[in-house]
Amino acid sequence: LISISSLLLGTTITISSNHWMMAWTGLEINTLAILPLISKPHHPRAIEAATKYFLVQAAASTLLLFSSTTNALFTGQWDVTQLIHPTSCLLLTTAISIKLGLVPFHFWFPEVLQGSSLMTSLLLATAMKFPPIALLLMTSPSLNHTLLTTMAIASAALGGWTGLNQTQVRKILAFSSISHLGWMTIIIIYNPKLTLITFYLYCMMTAATLLT
Repeated sequence: LISISSLLLGTTITISSNHWMMAWTGLEINTLAILPLISKPHHPRAIEAATKYFLVQAAASTLLLFSSTTNALFTGQWDVTQLIHPTSCLLLTTAISIKLGLVPFHFWFPEVLQGSSLMTSLLLATAMKFPPIALLLMTSPSLNHTLLTTMAIASAALGGWTGLNQTQVRKILAFSSISHLGWMTIIIIYNPKLTLITFYLYCMMTAATLLT
């Protein structure tokens, strides 16, 4: 109950925040809330998945905080939508890409999904992607477009190709998720609403597959 309510709280804080510190707090609450759910089956693989997830997400959150602090240092404000310093834009694009699992920061995602139970995998592949995508939507005009487009094309291609080579359902779904994220992030610069529709459709498809 505490974990699920913390997940909802973390997501709500991130998607409704206008201050970088609040957005970061929401992401951290989310990360800490999902860890007990990943490691709940006391199995070495589940513990390994939880450790990998924690390390990757902590690194991404630190990078996000560093990006917003750099922006605040040069511009004097903490507004999420006012990210204008070029270094901050580059760092934020990288941080959100790590959080989402875009290529080339995708290696953790299939491993973590494979080590989790089916319901936790569903949460990781859908609900846990929502706060970073919300941040992407809010900051889309100020992101590093060249880097984002390169990573998006690589994700769409690599997600599809690597998924062909898998025999385990969760890994196939993980690579499917990476591929879908590629399509979502490539269109976000031009039409953010279309990205949101794609994300909802992706959530419905993933939920249908994993629940079956």
